[in-house]
Amino acid sequence: MSTRLPRRDFLALAGAAAAAPLLPAFAASPTGKPLHGLSAFGDLKYPAGFKHFDYVNPDAPKGGTFNLSVPSWVYNQSPLTFNTLNSFTPKSDAPPRMEMCFDALMMDALDEPDAVYGLLAETVTISEDRNSFEFRLRPEARFHDGSPVTAADVAFTFLTYKEKGHYDLQLPLLELVSAEAVNPQTVKLTFTGKHSERTILSVVEFPIVSKAFFEAHPFEDAIMTPPLGSGPYKVGRVVAGQTIEYERVADYWAHDLGVSRGLYNFDRIRIEFYRERQASFEAFKKGDITFRQEAVSKTWATGYDFPAVNEKKVVKRTFPGDKRPTMQAMTLNQRRERFRDPRVRRAIALCFDFEWTNRNLFYGVYVRSHSTFEKSDYRAEGLPSPDELAILEPLRGKIPDEAFGEAALQPSSDGSGRDRKLLGAATKLLAEAGWKRVGNTLQNEKGEKLSLEILAEEDALVRVFSPFVENMRVIGIDATIRQVDSAQYNLRQNEFDFDLVSAAFSFEATPTRDTMELFFHSRAAASPSARNYPGIKDPGVDALIDAVGRAQDRPALIAAMRALDRVLRARMDWIPNWHSANHLAAFWDMFGFKEPKPDYGFPVEALWWFDKDKAKAIGKG
Repeated sequence: MSTRLPRRDFLALAGAAAAAPLLPAFAASPTGKPLHGLSAFGDLKYPAGFKHFDYVNPDAPKGGTFNLSVPSWVYNQSPLTFNTLNSFTPKSDAPPRMEMCFDALMMDALDEPDAVYGLLAETVTISEDRNSFEFRLRPEARFHDGSPVTAADVAFTFLTYKEKGHYDLQLPLLELVSAEAVNPQTVKLTFTGKHSERTILSVVEFPIVSKAFFEAHPFEDAIMTPPLGSGPYKVGRVVAGQTIEYERVADYWAHDLGVSRGLYNFDRIRIEFYRERQASFEAFKKGDITFRQEAVSKTWATGYDFPAVNEKKVVKRTFPGDKRPTMQAMTLNQRRERFRDPRVRRAIALCFDFEWTNRNLFYGVYVRSHSTFEKSDYRAEGLPSPDELAILEPLRGKIPDEAFGEAALQPSSDGSGRDRKLLGAATKLLAEAGWKRVGNTLQNEKGEKLSLEILAEEDALVRVFSPFVENMRVIGIDATIRQVDSAQYNLRQNEFDFDLVSAAFSFEATPTRDTMELFFHSRAAASPSARNYPGIKDPGVDALIDAVGRAQDRPALIAAMRALDRVLRARMDWIPNWHSANHLAAFWDMFGFKEPKPDYGFPVEALWWFDKDKAKAIGKG
C-alpha cells in the first residue's frame, strides 16, 4: 500500500506558457558550448536567466510550519521510523525529505516531462563524443556552514555513490569512468559510451554531499549527526524514530535563482512517525498533522466525518493524478524455485478478486490495474503496433508468445469473492505446472508443499489480502500473511527474503534505461536494495531495456516502453492490482497554493505556503 518513488518525483509540477521561447533539445544539443539546461527530446521552455518557473507563486510569503504525513519517500527512507540521517546508503532507515537539505547540479522543470536546469551548476558542456559532461559551478554556492561547494565535493559525491551508495544511486553510475575536479569550480563526469543518452538526466539530480563531512564520518555508518548540506532546508529538532523537523535556511544561497524562486516557503517542515496508520489519522483529526494524502480507501470513504471537517476547518478534496507511469503490483520472488513457472504466478493472480475487494473493502475508490506503466502513454493496448513489432520480432522465441497478441489483462471476476471459474482455471494451471492435490495441500513430485507467505507491514494490507489468502487455501496453496515492523520489513525486502510483497512506484515522465534496469534488468536481480524484487533474469527483458535506452525520440521511446510492458505483463513478474486515478488529499484550511495542480507531481511541501489569515480564521494563527 505504500509508495516508494524515484528521485525525479520529488519536485514535479505542470502549467506551461504558450508564448515561451523554444530552445534546442538535448538529443541535438550542441557540443562544446555551455548550456543552461538539458532535455531528452523536447524543446527547453525556459531561456537562460529566467526569473521563475510558471507553476510557482514567486511572491509566496515565507513562514509557518507544515506538519505532513508523508505520501512518498526515496532511497533508504521509511515513513514509520528512522535510525540514521544518512539517506544515501543501502543501510538503516532514514527519515523522508532528507533530500531537501541537499542541492543537486541541476533540477527538474516540472511543467516539462524531461527538462532539467542548472542549480549548483551554472552551465554544462557536452563533449563532442557525448561521453563527457563538464559542469561549471556557481561561485556563490555554499554549504550550510558557509564553506563553498566545490568541484572536489561533486567528484567525491559521484565516486562515493558509485562505490557505496544506495542502489538507486549506484546503478546509473555503473558506466561512470571518472569524476574529476578540473579546477575548484569545474567538474567533469566521463562515461564509457555504453550509457544511455538520458542517464545524465538522472545523474544531475543526485544530492551533492560534503567531502569534508564524510571524510570525518564514514559514509557507510548509520549516523545521527546531520550530514552537511547546501539545500533550502537543514535538520532542526530530532527525536530518533519519532520526530524530525527541517528548518528553512533563511540565507539559502540559491533563494533568488529562477529554479528556486517561489519554492520552499514554510519556515519549518515537521514529520511525526507513527507505527500505525490509524494513529497518524487521529493526529490529523486533532490538528497535530495538517496535511495528508489518504492511502486507505475505507478511511477516505468513512473516516472524514469528524468535527473539524463539519466545521469546514479541514478540506477534503481530490487533485488530478500525475501524468507519469505508475505501477502498483504484487510480486512473487522467483529466487524461490516454486515461483519461477509463470503458470504458478498466473494461478496465484487468479485468486485475487479485485471486483469483490473494490466493492467491499475499497468502497469503489480504486481502478483495476493491468499495466506495469499505468496512467501513461507507455501502457500497451490491444495488438502490437508495427513499431512495437519491429522491436519484438528479433526476440521471438526468447520472450513469451503472448507478447505478440493482445496485451495481457488481469481477469475480471463475478464479484462473489470466490469465483469458481477463476479458481478452477488456477487449479488447472497449477496441475499443468506439476502441482497435485494431496489432502488439503498442493505438492510437487518431490513432495514439497506449495507454500506462500505474504509479507506485510500495515494492518490495511492484512485486511485487503486476507480474502486473497483464503482463496489460495481453497485450491490447496498453503498461504499465510506475516505482519512485521517497518525495520524488519525493509531488511527482508532489501535482502529479498520474502515470498510475496506488494509495492507501488511512480516512474519518470520520460523513463530512462537506468530506471528500467533498477526494476527489471538481470544485473539488479542480486543487488541488495535494488527494486528488482521478483528477481527477473531474462535476456529478452534486458534487450527491451536496451531498446528503451536507444530511443532517439519520444515515439521510439513509447514503442520500446510498450514492448517492454507487453513482455512484463505476459511473464507475470509484477502482477498489477489497483491504483487511484486521483490524489486523495485532506488538509487543515491554512495554506495557499497555485492551481491548476502539477501534471508531473504533487510536492506540496515545496510549492504551498502558510496563509496567516486562513490559519487565524480556523484558530491556528
